[in-house]
Order: sequence, then structure tokens, then C-alpha cells
Amino acid sequence: MSNHLAIATVTATLQRTLQVAVQTDVEGARTTTLRPSDIGNGTPETGVNIFLYQVITNPALNNIDATPFRSKGNPTKRQAALDLYYMMSFYGNDNELIPQRLLGSVVRTLNDRRVITQDMIRSTCEDSTFIFLRDSNLADQIQQMSIVPMDLNLEDLSKTWTVFFQTPYVLSIAYKILVVLIEGQEAPQRALPVRDRRAGSFAPFASQPLVEQVISQAGRFDAIRANSTLLIQGKQLKGNAFTQVRICGFEVTPPDVSPTQITLPLSSLPANTLRAGVQSLQVIHPISITPEQGASRGRRGAESNAAPFVLRPTITEISVSEMDGTDDDPRSGLLSIQVDFTVGRQQRVVLTLNEWSTANPSAYIFDAERRDTETQSVTVPFQDVKPGEYLVRLQIDGAESQLEVDNTEGSPTQGWYISPRVSLV
Repeated sequence: MSNHLAIATVTATLQRTLQVAVQTDVEGARTTTLRPSDIGNGTPETGVNIFLYQVITNPALNNIDATPFRSKGNPTKRQAALDLYYMMSFYGNDNELIPQRLLGSVVRTLNDRRVITQDMIRSTCEDSTFIFLRDSNLADQIQQMSIVPMDLNLEDLSKTWTVFFQTPYVLSIAYKILVVLIEGQEAPQRALPVRDRRAGSFAPFASQPLVEQVISQAGRFDAIRANSTLLIQGKQLKGNAFTQVRICGFEVTPPDVSPTQITLPLSSLPANTLRAGVQSLQVIHPISITPEQGASRGRRGAESNAAPFVLRPTITEISVSEMDGTDDDPRSGLLSIQVDFTVGRQQRVVLTLNEWSTANPSAYIFDAERRDTETQSVTVPFQDVKPGEYLVRLQIDGAESQLEVDNTEGSPTQGWYISPRVSLV
């Protein structure tokens, strides 16, 4: 980002760049930066005039200094993002077509230089003609400044000359420079960082539980499956009377509860209640009406935030039916896949086949057929599949089944995915 000299530096850089080109192509030509109405009043007889006639805020970068960006430490000061619009006017002896020759020279030059580079800016600021730009830091701007030609129709040109210039039209062309960033001088105030996250600090539940993450007991990055044990980690998880976990619409009492962690085996939930896909859970602290009535007669108390986790299905059985195709012909048919979750009627099921081969393996994706009832077996039609052996994955509402890896020492397929597989030959 740059200081208050940025706009003037862009204009001077254009003037210096075009001056070198036009005086080579047309003898005696000069580049000026006057109002179009002043052309002819003491200006050279032949030349190009550069006039900045409009400045517009850049819609893409104008809000880059917004609070969410500043809070991350990106810009520390406010800034303005501007697009500059220039009118290039050409004047000279029309009998010798000098304006048109100058137009060709400018178009060729700016077509070759579509970007205002740091070297162009530094050379301009060091030029003795522009000594007033010595303090410009535009060359340090990270954002690229592009030179873009504009297509103005006859109506646009007419409005520009009659409204902005109010002078007779001369041969001209328009360009815009985007984007110039001008940085403010005053840095906005920044609050202290948040030291800790606390939930439930308002009455009547000052000790409201907070769930920070839900992972598998087998490992933080291990998939959560139907037989997994969940580790629910957070703060103030243990209730004064007892603790329950609401998951998939059911409330269960976990066997192991501490203030920062709850252990919950998914096998403790009623059968056929789990669904593959993104699920959520809450930690609940019921309130007992009286000690004699106990947990079973408790009423609703504090509840935690809803924490999401992904339940991944496991393929238990694969069968092929109605398969067509012989020899090297593509295969078509039906795959029936059994999983350990009940699949709902509205859940989206996608089958992925990857050829179990190291030589140009093929891959296919198919959608399962619609289901009228909830079931643990889904049917997926496949077609035009190359004969071979395939690794099978099933995706239910975005939750994908896992492939098994051969971890046997010395095995020829050690480290390979080996199952579940199906043979389509």
C-alpha cells in the first residue's frame, strides 16, 4: 500500500513511459497532463495528453480493511482501493495523420506494458522532472497495477467530452488502471485478545457444559464407526447429580464421566438408532426434583452446545447379480451392499469403484437406487465397467466407508488397500 502520492505517481509513470515511445515514433511529439480544454494554450503542436477524468472505488478490494481482516492482523491501517480512468487525447497536423500515428504508438506501447512494474515506478520517482514524487512509496505496493483498455462507444465518448471536458472532441482513447491502494495514517484501535472461551456464564446455569470436540477413542484421526467408543472432550462436563448424552435422538448415561472428558461406547445406544453421516450430540445435566426420586425422575437442566461428528459406515457384505458382458466387453449389473447402519429412505448413497490394479486403474462412481423403506442393504446399478477386481466404497450423506490396509509384514501387498473388494469378470 502507498501514501498520498500514489495517484500522481501513476499519472507521472504513464506520462514518462509514453513520452519515450511517442518521441521515437513521431518527431517532436510530447506528452502532457492538462485538461483537454487547455490543449492548444501553450502546448506543443504535436502530442498526447493524459487526463485523469474519473476515480472509482474498486469493488473487490474496497472492503479488505474490514474488521474481520484487521482482527487477523492483515492490514493494521485503513485503506482505499481505487481504479483510475484516463483519457488519452491526440493532437497534431491532421493532414499528416499525426493524431492517428500517435494513437497507434500509444496503443502499441500500452499493449506491450499491461502492468505498471516496480522498475517503471522507481525510474519515474528518480527522474529529476518529477522531484516532487521522491517520497512516493507506490513501488512497494504488493497488489499488481494493471493497464486495461476501455471500449467506449460513441454515446460514452459524447457524454465524457460534453460533461467532463465541455470542449470540442479530438481523437482519444480511454484506459483504466487497477488497482491503487492508498493507506491511511491512523491505525484503528484493537481490543485485547480473547483469553478464554466460556459458556453458560449467565444465570441460572453458571456451570453449563461445553463440548469442544468429539473423537474416537482409537485415535484423534481414526474414523468413528458403529462399534467405536467416543471421547467427548470439553469443560464442566460432569453434572452435580448425574450426566447424560443426547445422541441421534436418544439420551444415554455414559459409564465414565469427568469434568473434562466423557467416554461413551456407541454400542450402548439402542439397536438400529444410528445413522451414517454427520451427527451431533449434547451433554445434559438433569436436575433431580428430590434426592429420593433420583435420576430417573430428573427434570431438564443445563445443556451443552451441539457438537458435530461423522459416523462412517462399514461394508459387511457385497453380492453381484444380473451381470451382463463376456470376455473383454464392459460389465453391467447390480451390486447389493450390506452395511452396519440402517440407511434412511431420504439418505443419498453413492458407490465408488476403484480397480485393484497398478497398471492404469479405472475408477467409477454410481448412485444407488431409490428406497421405499429403511434398510441395511442398498442396491446400486452399474454399467460400462471394465472387467476386473475392484475396491468398493460406499458414501452415505457424505460419510464414506473405510478401506482396509494390509499391514502384514512381508506380505506382497503390504501397505496396499485390500478390502472390501468385488470381482466383476
